[in-house]
Amino acid sequence: MAKLCLAQEPEADQLLSESAPALLIGMLLDQQYPLEHAFRGPKKIADRMGGLDIHAIAAADQAEFEEMAATPPAIHRYGRSMARRIQDLARYVIEHYDGDVTAIWTAGNPDGKEVLRRLKALPGYGDQKARIFLALLGKQLDIRPAGWEAAAGDYAEPGSRRSAADIVDGETLLEVRAFKKQMKAAAKQK
Repeated sequence: MAKLCLAQEPEADQLLSESAPALLIGMLLDQQYPLEHAFRGPKKIADRMGGLDIHAIAAADQAEFEEMAATPPAIHRYGRSMARRIQDLARYVIEHYDGDVTAIWTAGNPDGKEVLRRLKALPGYGDQKARIFLALLGKQLDIRPAGWEAAAGDYAEPGSRRSAADIVDGETLLEVRAFKKQMKAAAKQK
């Protein structure tokens, strides 16, 4: 896998780069929370659980998993509710993909449209998050099912600074943050 730079912390970024479940969970956490902090969440879980295992997450006692996620430094501003979402995601991946996160984009050699459909079906993943994740796969991990650019839409645009898919260092993180701020300001003008 390529070396990702989403968490802006070497150990957290290494986990994201080497673990598809970590990347899927980090993307799930990327809402209502600074992006780099969201992508540090999987490392916090891995540190507290002795590794990041989708089966262990799914099987964990809900109250204990919520407590672990909410214990400072919490995995998210809304640690308990995000813990429930992570467990839902883990259970879904086990039920539909036998616990293999990469099967979302590899099983049956799917095209970009099908990968997008599969991502959108994940608990906690809406249309926008699914498109960003698909663009991240294509732009940074060289996972490019046929038609991925069309399926990812604007997020696949080369050289753009729209989302996590475009962050390769500290400077591009700031550029993405500035773009998002500009979009929010434009939306308020309407």
